[in-house]
Amino acid sequence: MNVAVFASPASWHFRDLVRAAGGAHQLVAVDYENLSATVGAAGDEVRCGDTVLTECDAALVRSMPPGGLEPVVFRMNALARLDAAGVPVINPPRAIEAAIDKYLTTARLAAAGLTVPATAACQRIDDALEAFDRLGGDVVVKPLFGGEGRGLVRITDRVLAARAFASLTRFGSVVYLQKFVPHDGRDWRLLVVGDDVWGMQRRNPDDWRTNISCGGVGEPLEATPALADLARRAAAAVGASVAGVDFLPGSDGELYALEVNASPGWRALAEVTGVDVAARVLDHVERAARSACS
Repeated sequence: MNVAVFASPASWHFRDLVRAAGGAHQLVAVDYENLSATVGAAGDEVRCGDTVLTECDAALVRSMPPGGLEPVVFRMNALARLDAAGVPVINPPRAIEAAIDKYLTTARLAAAGLTVPATAACQRIDDALEAFDRLGGDVVVKPLFGGEGRGLVRITDRVLAARAFASLTRFGSVVYLQKFVPHDGRDWRLLVVGDDVWGMQRRNPDDWRTNISCGGVGEPLEATPALADLARRAAAAVGASVAGVDFLPGSDGELYALEVNASPGWRALAEVTGVDVAARVLDHVERAARSACS
């Protein structure tokens, strides 16, 4: 199986996939900046350098780097053209688009019946301040696009909130804020790969953010049937078959669905669970490729 992996060849995850593939599969790392495409009389191809991606058996999206509007739209459209050409793309572009956008992800999680924190998204300072008050004056402000805990700020002071909102709107950003959910310093990361689900608990004694990149420590977590079902529902809400789903057990006894990552990392989870996640991901990709050919 020839698989185009949208990732840096130097990344740990690409190297882990190559390790798991052994000699069974050929993996090629795809650099988004080298993507090109032709249409019509010039042929209907999507390429990365000398590699014709439309001739691959499958594509695995491991990252979506930031960029200007036109490059990002082109990259998403190129993925859509691969999908239309019969190359299974995991995850499909619409899933990536939904998961990248925190507002859309939260809306879909709520529509799927999962509990989410009270949330507001605004473009004006006055609207953001009104939402700050309505959410109890204790909020987490998040970048609309982004992950791994980067850019998250907890704000409990209205003057500081006004300054933060002014700064965001000045640069044309959407103000996305959620009511802070009191918790005991832990959250749960569930990794979904097809029908399989594995769990990891993350703790951070020094920061309310539990992300591994922010100093959180991974610990074993049993993915009970009920919890696994919630994770699958969350992944399905954005249309992803490979996803990292974050849940927060609140001090109020509720389990809040926070986020769905459509290009999830698995390094810490693999270490905690002992599961060869890269091999399981490749098995899932191979099943998708076989299904596309049948």
